[in-house]
This record gives sequence, C-alpha cells and structure tokens, in this order.
Amino acid sequence: MDYILIRSLLIAVTLGFIIGLQRTMANLYTHDEKKEAYFVAGSRTFALIALLGFLSGWLAKSAPIIVSIVAFLLVGLIILSYYLKAVLYKKMGMTSQIAAIITYLLGLMVYFHLEQYAIFIGILMIILLEIKPRLQEIEQNITPTDLNASILLLAMTFLILPILPDEMIGPYKLFNPYKTWLMAIIIASISFVGYVAIKILGNKRGVLLTGLFGGLISSTAVSISLSQMYTTQKEYLNNFAAGIAMACTLMYIRVLFEAFVINQKVALTLLLPYTAASLSGFIFVYILYKHSQTAAFDLEKTDIGKNPLQLSEAIKFGILFGVIYGAISIVQNHYGNIGVYIISTLSGITDVDAITLSLTQLATDKKLSLQASANGIVIASVTNSLVKLGIIYWIGGKRIGWRLTLFFLITLGMMGGGLWLGHMFFT
Repeated sequence: MDYILIRSLLIAVTLGFIIGLQRTMANLYTHDEKKEAYFVAGSRTFALIALLGFLSGWLAKSAPIIVSIVAFLLVGLIILSYYLKAVLYKKMGMTSQIAAIITYLLGLMVYFHLEQYAIFIGILMIILLEIKPRLQEIEQNITPTDLNASILLLAMTFLILPILPDEMIGPYKLFNPYKTWLMAIIIASISFVGYVAIKILGNKRGVLLTGLFGGLISSTAVSISLSQMYTTQKEYLNNFAAGIAMACTLMYIRVLFEAFVINQKVALTLLLPYTAASLSGFIFVYILYKHSQTAAFDLEKTDIGKNPLQLSEAIKFGILFGVIYGAISIVQNHYGNIGVYIISTLSGITDVDAITLSLTQLATDKKLSLQASANGIVIASVTNSLVKLGIIYWIGGKRIGWRLTLFFLITLGMMGGGLWLGHMFFT
C-alpha cells in the first residue's frame, strides 16, 4: 500500500470535512429555520467533494477527460442546489456553492502534490467564511463619504505622489515636493484610520488603536488628529489622552529599533533610557485606559464625520514640514558635524526618524562618537516631545494639555534617569 497516497487522501478529506463543518455551524447559528440549515451541504458532503477532487486527479492518468466530466457534473449539481435554495427559501447567497467548487479544486491540488498550498488556501478560505459577521458590521458602517475618502486617499498616494520630484527646488532650495506631499498623506491617513477605527470599534478601543498604529508612522500626526477630535467631544478626555500617549510611547520604541538596525552600539547606549521611557509610557496609557469611557463616538457631531481626511490641515502641515526640512538641509551644508546638536534640535521639531538614521550612520562611519550620536538622538526626541505638547495645548486646550504634560514629565524623566544610570555604570 502506498502510504504517501493514503496520507494525501486523508489530508484532502480532512480539509473538506473542516470546511463543511464551518458551513454547517455558520448556517445553524444564522438561520432560524432548522430545515434550511439541514438543506445546506455539511461536513460529510464537503468531505466527499474533496474526495471527488482527489479521485478525479487519480483517474486522470487513465482518462484525462474525467476531470472535466466530474467538474461539469459538480457544477450542475451546485447550480441545481442554488436554484432550489432560491426558490424554496428566497435566499440568493452563493457562498456555500463557491466554497464547494474550491473544495473540489483543493482535492485535485492535494493529489498533484500541492498539499502545502492546498492547506494554506483551505485555512484562508475558512477564515474568510468565518469573518462574515465582522465584514457585515463593517459594511453596515461604510457610507458614501467613507468610500469617496478612501478613493481620494488612494489617488493622493498612488497617482500624485509618484510623479512629484524628490529633490529640493525653488530659489533657495527649501522645498521638497515629494516629502511635503508624503507628510500630507501621512496626516490624512492618520485621520482616516482614526475615523474608521472609532466608527467600527467604538471610542474606547478605536482611539487607542489609532494611537498604536499611528505611532508607528508619526506620533506628531496622531497628536494633531486626536487633539482635533477631542475638541468636539471633550467628555472623552482620558480616551484621547490615552491615544496620544500611546503614539508618543511608540515613538521611543521606533527610535530604538531604527538605531538598532543601523548601529547596535548606539542602540545599546540608548537601550536603558528608551526602555524606561517606553515602560513608564505604557503604564500611564493603561491607567488612562482603565479610567476611560466605553461609548460610541458620535462622528456626526464632528468635522471628522463630514471630512474624514481633513485635507486642508494635512496639506498645511505638509507645507510646514517641507519648509523646515529645507531649512535643516541648509544648516547641514554649512555646519556639518560641528552643528550636530543644532541639527538634532531643528530636526526634532518635525520628525525624529531622519535624524536618528543620520546620526547612527555617522557613528557607523566613524565620523561621530557614539555618545555624540546618542545625545543628538535624545535631543531630537525631547524637542519633538515638547513640540507635540505645544501642539496639544494649542489645538486641544489646557485639560488634555495638562494630562499629557504629566505623561511627558514621567517618560522624559525616566529617560533622563536611564541616561544618568547608563553614564554612571557603563562609561
């Protein structure tokens, strides 16, 4: 007996059985009429369909046309079952019918030694079948405004951005169109992600997830977007403060990771202070989250509900970023490594990623000491934190500003303590 063949046969039948079991359970829980659930093909039927696909591949060596004949008969039976379903129960969905066809093809794949791909596709199909309730919830919350905003964001990213020159232009070489528009896209994306997350997940989880994912891109952008949201729903102080604090905490982790990728020695110098800042930041976020409210965020009362992308604010910030980016380039050309701390301060006004990568690379090339590189990164981080705090006060007001002042006092204080301990014990 060919045990490899038996093994493949069992894989095909098991895949079909699991897919059929999912179909049975889904219909039992979603339909009130039991006889309708029994009418739907179940685990045994799907296991037999997978077995049919396997046998078709096996017999194809002797009769190549068998695969086409069986496929034709199977499609006929599926069309008949769909017709009866539509006539008897007035149901028009074709999910189970399409799943049956795919199951037949999976049986064929397993016979032709594509087990790994068949298993991957089978698991993917089960996931797609299982997330139907969540997809329906998302579809119910999508409006024409959301769809238009998504199309606009795609056009900004994939149509306009690629054709912009990535170089300094203008009389004084101060403006970079590509980087300016890229920052505008980032701001717009953060606003839209926050809009969708809050709409689908609710205020408490949505804002926090916006801070989490937005912090991986730009904590400054998150600070701007969530501060604007807070001005329209001030009763959710802790929710929005937690989202901003989460994004700012992610900045410390992002900087440490970027330094590690370029120069592990610089990263080790920053490890203690940035780890301390991150841990204290997460504790602060957890406390705010525990004291935040669970409530649906009423987007209809906000400007975000009317314009999810907030393009005007995004473009304004993008232009500001472009001007400062150009100014930093001039400072770099005139002062070089001597003005590293000045450059770090100026860079920290808009972003910490560029200066982090630049300083770690300078240390790698032996053009800058490890300590000077680490100090420059810390200066940029502190500057960026203070700028974000100023933005929060300016846009959001005193209440959320004071809440985030406590956050920055704690995290930057822990960073300073980590720097002092590192200097005491490791130098």
